[in-house]
Amino acid sequence: MQLLNVHLAGFLGPTEIVLIVVIVLLLFGGKKIPELMKGLGKGIKEFKNGMNEGDKENKENKKE
Repeated sequence: MQLLNVHLAGFLGPTEIVLIVVIVLLLFGGKKIPELMKGLGKGIKEFKNGMNEGDKENKENKKE
């Protein structure tokens, strides 16, 4: 069963990627996608900032 899950979540070929892009365009439309990407970018930036703050706290705790 686990082998099946790995195979299904495995590699995406160019055909699958194009199909996913077309479906996303149909669902959200061309105007909504830039807004979604902007929100995704902000989320990634906040995540990275949080990771950097965590690293700084760990270094400070090691010094003590």
